[in-house]
Amino acid sequence: MPSKPAKLRVIWLQGITCNGNTHSFLNDSSLGNLLESIEFIHHPILPCTKTLKELVKKLPKSDILIFEGAYQGSFERAGMAMETLLSVLASKTKHIIALGSCASFGGIFKEGDPEHISGILFDKEEERGPLKMMREKIILLSGCPAHPKWLSFVIEMIVAGKKIVVDEYCRPKELYAYLVHNGCLRNEYFEWKVDSEVFGTKEGCLFYAQGCQGPYTHGSCNKILWNEVSSKTRAGTPCVGCTEPTFPKRELFTTKTYMSIPAEMPLGIPKRSYLALAGAAKSFHIKRLEERLIDDNA
Repeated sequence: MPSKPAKLRVIWLQGITCNGNTHSFLNDSSLGNLLESIEFIHHPILPCTKTLKELVKKLPKSDILIFEGAYQGSFERAGMAMETLLSVLASKTKHIIALGSCASFGGIFKEGDPEHISGILFDKEEERGPLKMMREKIILLSGCPAHPKWLSFVIEMIVAGKKIVVDEYCRPKELYAYLVHNGCLRNEYFEWKVDSEVFGTKEGCLFYAQGCQGPYTHGSCNKILWNEVSSKTRAGTPCVGCTEPTFPKRELFTTKTYMSIPAEMPLGIPKRSYLALAGAAKSFHIKRLEERLIDDNA
C-alpha cells in the first residue's frame, strides 16, 4: 500500500492578540479532517510537539507559519523579542499566513500605539511591515476574527500544491473578491431605499440608518456563512468593515451623508448613476417591503 504523504508542519505564533482567531479556528466543522494533513509544531491551544519555551530555544523550520495578532518589535514571547522571533521563523518557513486584521494591518491594537504597532506586511494601507521583503510567500486573511473556513481554504490549497491568486493586499481573491454586500439578504431593501432603524430585525437595509459597511468591504461573509447559518447582516447587525485596512472605523453605526446623499459612494458606483437610481427608487412605495416578513400576531 502506498504510504500517506507527510503532514505539513505548522507553527502558530501569536503577537499582541485577544485570541479571537484561535477560537474562531476551533469552530471549523471540518477541523478534524484538516488535522489529518497538518501537524502543529506549536499552537497556543491545540495539541502540539513544542511549548513556546521549547520553540524559542531552537527555532525550527516549518512548512506554514501562521501569525495571529498585531506586530510590535519589542513585544516578547517566552523572553524573546518579536523582532527576532518572527523574522527567524519567517525565514525558515515556506508559507506565511497573517491571520486576522491585527496581523494583516495592525487592527484594533494599533489604535493604542500607532507608531510602533502594525501588521506583519502592511501598516494600515502602507506596505511597511517587518516582513515586507518576504511578500511573495505571505497570504493575508483579514477579519476580526477571520472566518475559520478562510484559513482552512488556504491550508488546503497549500497542501494540494495549488496556486492562490491574491489581490493588492495579498488576500485570496477566491475569498475577498466579493463585497460583504454580495449575498446580503437585505439587498432588495438597499435598492429600494427601505431602511431599518433598529438592530436585530429581519427587515430593512442597514446602510443609511446604521452605518453598514457592506458596500465598501471585501469579504465572503454572506457567501461562506458563520457556523454555516448566519452573518452580521442576517442577524440584523451592520457590517463594521473588519476586513479592510482602515478598520476600526470611527463613528461606527453611522453613514455620513450630505442632504441624504452618502458622502462616500458604494464601491464601483459612479455618483451620478447612484443619484439617478436612488431618486427613482424613492419615488416608489412597495407595500411588500414595508411590512414585517414574519407577523408575530398572525
